Amino acid sequence: MQSFKTASDRRLLVVFVVCVGATLVLILGPALYAIQLSLYEAKTFVSPRTWVGLDNYARIIVDPAFWQALGTGLVFSISAIVLQVVLGIAFALLLNQAFPGRALMRGVAILPYLLPTVVIAITAQWLLDGSLGLWTHWAQDIGFGRPHWFENPVSAMTIVVLASVWTWTPFVAVCFLAALQTVPASLYEAARVDGAGAIMRFFHITLPMVAPMLLVVILLRSIWMFNKFDIVWLLTKGGPLNATEHLPILAYRKAFLQFDLGGGATVATLSFMLLSILLAIYFHFVPLDEKEARA
Repeated sequence: MQSFKTASDRRLLVVFVVCVGATLVLILGPALYAIQLSLYEAKTFVSPRTWVGLDNYARIIVDPAFWQALGTGLVFSISAIVLQVVLGIAFALLLNQAFPGRALMRGVAILPYLLPTVVIAITAQWLLDGSLGLWTHWAQDIGFGRPHWFENPVSAMTIVVLASVWTWTPFVAVCFLAALQTVPASLYEAARVDGAGAIMRFFHITLPMVAPMLLVVILLRSIWMFNKFDIVWLLTKGGPLNATEHLPILAYRKAFLQFDLGGGATVATLSFMLLSILLAIYFHFVPLDEKEARA
C-alpha cells in the first residue's frame, strides 16, 4: 500500500476518514437504530422496551392505514413528478432560446427552489385560507362561493401537489437546461436541412441526448417526493380525513402522536424497503452508462 508521504496526501486521507465517519454517524447509524427500534414495543425513547420481534411488521401490514398511506404517497409522488418533469422540460427549452433578458429570466426561474419550505407553506395557507384567503375572496367574487380548500380531500391533495411542483420544477428545469448545453448545435442544423420540425428535433435529437440526465433527475425526484414530509405536514398535517397522509406522516403520527415508536419505526423501515426494491429494479433496467443509454 502506498504511504501518504506528502502533506496533501495526508489531508486527503483526513477528509476521507471524516466523510466516512460522518456517513456512518449521520446516515447508517440512525437507519440501523430505526430498524432495531422496529423490533421492540416502546412508547417513548426513554421508556422500557419490550422485544416483540416481527410482531410490529405483522401488525402494520394488516393495518388499512398503512395501505391507504402507501396509495396516497404514490398518488402524491407520481402526480408531482410528472408535472415537475413536463413543466421543467418546457421551461428549460424556453430558457435555452435566445431572447432579450434571458440571463435575468434564468435567475428568476430558480427563486422558488431557494425559498424555505415553511415560507411556501405559509404563503399558500394565506392565499387559500377559508375566511381571509386572497384566492378565496377572488373565487367568491366571480361566483364560485367561498371554497374551503383544505377541507376537501381532492382540493387538499391538489394544493399539496401544486405547491411541490412550484417548489421543485426549477430544479428539473436547471438540470435539463444544463444538459441542453451539451447537445451539439450541428445536429439541429442538420435536422433543419433535412426538414425536421421542432417536435421531431425534440424527440429524435434532444430527448435521446439528454435521456441519461433525465433518468437520474426522475430517480432523485422519486426518492425525494416519496419521502417528502415538510410541505405536506405544514399544509395539511395529513388531512382532511387522512386524505393527504402518506408513509412519512403515518410514521410520524404513530411514533410521536400515538406514542407507538415501534410502529412508527416499522412504517419507516417498510418505506425504506419499498424504495430499495424500486431502486434495484430501476438500476437493473435503466443503463447507467451514457453510451449504453444512447445505444
